[in-house]
Amino acid sequence: MKTFFKDNGLTIVLVTMFLFSVLGMIWSGQAAHNKELAEHGSPALRLLAYMASGNFLSGLFENWESEFLQMTAYVMLTAMLFQRGSAESRDPDNPDRPNDEFPATTRRRNPVFSWLYSYSLGIALALLFIASFVLHWWASLMAANEEALLHGGEVQTLSGYLLDAQLWFESFQNWQSEFMSTAVLVVLSIFLRHKGSPESKPADAANSETGA
Repeated sequence: MKTFFKDNGLTIVLVTMFLFSVLGMIWSGQAAHNKELAEHGSPALRLLAYMASGNFLSGLFENWESEFLQMTAYVMLTAMLFQRGSAESRDPDNPDRPNDEFPATTRRRNPVFSWLYSYSLGIALALLFIASFVLHWWASLMAANEEALLHGGEVQTLSGYLLDAQLWFESFQNWQSEFMSTAVLVVLSIFLRHKGSPESKPADAANSETGA
């Protein structure tokens, strides 16, 4: 058991922090949403009803969408572009890595599998982004229609809502922060260090050294 926690500690801690944050989001979101409902003379939502509401699901999936977009862009762009001196970049003078290609015999025997597996991380993240965007689109429509019913507005359709400014405002407000934070990490890792982290160059490495 001790070996299991040592070998998987990063995943265990991150999943625990994720679950804690989701619970905090549910607790605080339900309280805030019920306060708004009370101001309009509507009954409060119970826990399960709130978790199934557009208000909660829209907030949940719009954040998942932006995170998966960030990771997709990061994985794909770092395969094509460089930033000299950054721990987050391959060395532009020596970009090739060992074991980054299947043997020629494997590529000839299973060309489709070889290609798909070679790019499987980026593909998987891109599919997760698309799935979370669709879920955000659907949940944001739910939230907009719940709000419309609360205020006597017009209910929208799924196809019509795709062109609604509210959907894209929710997406872009998250996308911009993801791209900004990734760019900050790429640039700061040129000059700053965090001893022991694979996201940082060694503490004594030169600023010009590229890659961790």
